[in-house]
Amino acid sequence: MSLGSNIHFKGQRDDETIISVVRRHWFNILQQLFLVFIMVAFVFGSLTYLPLLFPILNTSSAHDLFIFLTNSFALVTWIMFFLIWIDYYFDVWIITTRRIVNIEQKGLFIRTVSELEFDKIQDITTEVKGIIPTFLNFGDVFVQTAAEKDRFTFRQIPNPYAVKDLLMNLEEKGEKSEATQRAQEGAQALGNVLKDENLH
Repeated sequence: MSLGSNIHFKGQRDDETIISVVRRHWFNILQQLFLVFIMVAFVFGSLTYLPLLFPILNTSSAHDLFIFLTNSFALVTWIMFFLIWIDYYFDVWIITTRRIVNIEQKGLFIRTVSELEFDKIQDITTEVKGIIPTFLNFGDVFVQTAAEKDRFTFRQIPNPYAVKDLLMNLEEKGEKSEATQRAQEGAQALGNVLKDENLH
């Protein structure tokens, strides 16, 4: 979880400040990149050992074909790495003083943005499953809402308990602010009624 005081996003309101910008835990991207690491090792292993095992690959025509196939495989590996990184880096949850904004990147050209006002929150729960998530302190935070979207989910984020506490504090502040505003509006309405009666 990182502070985002110097960060702005499209659609940010004038009266709200970014409190935190949250991305998935680094272990999540490490899991996804495991296959990429194996593919990279395969490329280097092929270039080093296959010509030794198969001397025919050192001939001109076979060598050219071998290099072409190896480069093609390396290109596929690079594309996979790029897509995984894009998905990780641009999946972000922004917590402001007014709401939660979830920006989810799907592929290169699809981005989904959803938001949740604090007054729509009904319940917040945290789920940390497994030895590694417990040891590294990452997991999911589920925000139960009263809107059409039943759950607002922070997936595989670091310090999920701290995020939960932050959201609960902001929710409580929002409720107090709303109650104060209603009281002020009620007092103003009552004052207007009394003023009208005094005029009559």
